[in-house]
Amino acid sequence: MDIADLAQIQVERLAHQELSARKPAAPPATGACLWCDAPLADGRRWCDTDCRDDWERDHHAKGLRRGDRR
Repeated sequence: MDIADLAQIQVERLAHQELSARKPAAPPATGACLWCDAPLADGRRWCDTDCRDDWERDHHAKGLRRGDRR
């Protein structure tokens, strides 16, 4: 192993650490479904996977980040 190999290993290790520590951006729970506004228990953002998928599709189509509201 030469110095370039060791540097590459270090770069990969640091990149892995950074990616592991990163938390995905997500909108905060509001007590209502972020798509259909149905009341929800604390800590939930969508009432089901269909609402979540529709919300994500809509935000992706509008070019919004995951943490943005509609």
